Amino acid sequence: MRVNQDSAVAAVFDPDGFLLDPTMWSESLADRIARTDGIGELNAQQLGLLHTLRREFARNGTIPALNHVCHVSGEDAQCLHHLFPSPREAWRVAGLPNPGEEAKAYFSPQ
Repeated sequence: MRVNQDSAVAAVFDPDGFLLDPTMWSESLADRIARTDGIGELNAQQLGLLHTLRREFARNGTIPALNHVCHVSGEDAQCLHHLFPSPREAWRVAGLPNPGEEAKAYFSPQ
């Protein structure tokens, strides 16, 4: 278990790097995760996609179809692949819980 200190609270991650408590997520935490992982500072387009990903997960309680997330965000169907190194990384930066082994395989680059 890793602990990442924010200015006010500590974010705790599981061994795979997923946030244990998704309610601890913030844009500043997402930006810090992205910079630590070599993505760099997040832009407005990336943040918008992360918010949509979180909203769709909260609405359905499961991993949404990735092209649906792009569509709802008003982006090209492959936007996630253009904005993040992998869907798994977007999910992680969005502060969503560990989706499990089967879902992580779904997130793997094709």
